[in-house]
Amino acid sequence: MAAELERLDRVLPHVLGTADVITVGNEPFIESMPAERDERLNRFYETVARHVIETRAEVCGADCSTHLFMGALNRLDQPGKRTPAVERYLAFVRETPEIEGVDLHPHVPDETLIQDFLDYTLPRLRPDQTFLVTEFSLVWYWQKHMTDRIPAAFARRHGYAPDTRVWQVIGEAIERPFPQRKWNEFLAQSPWFEAKEHFLRDQTERFRSTGRLAVATYGFRQIPSMTAGWSATKPPWLLNSVFATLTVRQRGQGMSARTTPGSATSADCNDGRVVPS
Repeated sequence: MAAELERLDRVLPHVLGTADVITVGNEPFIESMPAERDERLNRFYETVARHVIETRAEVCGADCSTHLFMGALNRLDQPGKRTPAVERYLAFVRETPEIEGVDLHPHVPDETLIQDFLDYTLPRLRPDQTFLVTEFSLVWYWQKHMTDRIPAAFARRHGYAPDTRVWQVIGEAIERPFPQRKWNEFLAQSPWFEAKEHFLRDQTERFRSTGRLAVATYGFRQIPSMTAGWSATKPPWLLNSVFATLTVRQRGQGMSARTTPGSATSADCNDGRVVPS
């Protein structure tokens, strides 16, 4: 623990009073050993949080501009993930005055399940506390469709065998990025993708409707880890990205290509608004 706090002390002076928000923790209940997701994990993060609180008071005083949250919590749409350790985690957030709320990561197979995150979490916070959504997506919904056959019209137009699968076309785009028009055509003709064109708009409205959203962010660009080892079973995080920097050729003057639908619905800043991450 001493070594962990020493490492933390090398970071905190550079961000306290500079960063608007610090989230203590990142997906603790999936970025840990399954057998250790119990009170040991709680004690660790409670110790870290108290250290951050004490250091903030020392570094920039009572009026420090850096807000503190705890997070981020995953898969709360699944009752089995609402464990006693998660309950204690949220209780600590609620009972610690310096913590302003919790960070949520609702990656779901169905957008309606995002409401389960809110229904579970918000009643467990103080009325004055807010929440972050620094990640959210339909990645598990996309994954269910990776082994679908590609649209017949797209296959005929571009010379693919009729039984070509979605993941195979995406793999080709990874190896040899498509022109923007071909990428748009592929996604627009895929009903499972096109049906979600209002996902960002609808979820932004859902978060704002609580009256307790602090900040939400959404991934803006594809990164190499999304394409490495591509296969039918690799989670298709790359379909979340508003900008298709790895599967589509750059547009003129170095402009990044876009993934549609939803790319036109990205919003702006904080105070209950959505920003690119």
